[in-house]
Formats: sequence, structure tokens, C-alpha cells
Amino acid sequence: MTQDASHQPYGTPEVPRVAVRGEASLEVDPEIARIGITVSARGTDRRAALDDLTRRNNAVLDLVKSYGDPVEKLETGAFSITPELTRHGRGERVRAYHGRVHLTAELNDFTTLGELTTRLADLELTTVDGPWWALRPTSPAHGEARRQAVLDAVQRAREYADALGARLAALVELADLGAENALPFQAAPGAGMRTMAFSATEDAGAPPLDLEPQRQSVHAQVNARFTMTPPQL
Repeated sequence: MTQDASHQPYGTPEVPRVAVRGEASLEVDPEIARIGITVSARGTDRRAALDDLTRRNNAVLDLVKSYGDPVEKLETGAFSITPELTRHGRGERVRAYHGRVHLTAELNDFTTLGELTTRLADLELTTVDGPWWALRPTSPAHGEARRQAVLDAVQRAREYADALGARLAALVELADLGAENALPFQAAPGAGMRTMAFSATEDAGAPPLDLEPQRQSVHAQVNARFTMTPPQL
């Protein structure tokens, strides 16, 4: 039994195949920015430390929520109250209690981001980390990168065919790189991020920070296989 050349794993002299990889890289402006907020409290009495932590946490939540639509997401992460034991003595005597609440805010307005970051850092025992710039998973930039990668694959295949005096005939396969043996994606450490840390100070009314958004790199790669007419060797 014979099999049609277009369905065979390799080409034939009558129906040769060309396999290429298409690539594309874009530099685009970020769409969102995330900041981490840590609220702290310390006291010799557990209840007093907890009350202070609750008050400061509510102040942070009220401030962030007051900005409305520019804040797309506000989430509370870890919460802890930790006793600090005395270093000396036989008994388990508590010297102080440390409380912390971690929050994450996501914003789409970078002018608001600079103002909010400054005001948060001005609050009592509040630390701000970030910003981390990013694109949304549904960003059109991802689709544009994939389209450009496909066009690059077609152009490469056409150039190979032209070099042999042939022309492309049909597309046989188009696949994401590694689609046959896909592994979970892991971003390189620090990719697409810019990190800064701010902590509360004694000064009031600090001017808003001028934060320059970090442009994001978007990459796409595809594998493509084509059939072509017999070359003129």
C-alpha cells in the first residue's frame, strides 16, 4: 500500500518539504502595574498590637479603595501575629508582639499609581514594594506577536524555496514551539519587572512619585512545515 506524499512524515523528490521556525519580538507599553503593601504593628500587649494592626490595615484599604476604577484589584495575602521571646531567662517570656498584613493592589492608571504609592509610603509603619509592570493575559500584543511569527515563518520558507528555484505549494503543519512536549511556562527571574521599595517617613505631604513604566517584551515562536514544487537543481 502507498501513502499520499502530503501525509508522509518526510517529503519526496516530487513533493519536497521545508521546515522552518518563525519568530517575533515586540516592545510594548505595560497595561497594568502591581504593588505590594505591608502593614506592620508592634506592642508589648497582644491585643494592643492587633488593634494597631487592624487600624492601620483599615487605613490602607480605605485609601486604596478611594481611587475607584484605576484600582482593578485589591487582595489581602498573609496575616501574622508573632510573639518575640526574651533572649535571657529560663521561662518563655514574651518581650513584644509583631503583627503584619500583606496586600497586593493592581492598577491600570500609572499617574494614579505614583500618587497612591507616595501616600501609602507616608502612612504609619507601612512598606510599599514595586511596581511590577505587566501585560494582561488577553493583551492584543500577544496575538500580534503570534501573527508576526507566522509571517516570519512563511517568509523564511519562501526564501528557502526561492533559493532552490521552487515555490511554496501548501502548508502541512503549524505548531507552537514545543507544543508536542509542552512544559509549564516559567518566566525568567525578574522578567518584565521593576522593583522599588518605599517605607513610611515622618514627612507629610510628600510629592507624588514620577514612575516611568517599563516597556514589556513579547515573544512568539512557531514551527511550520510546507510542501513546495520540485527544485530546479
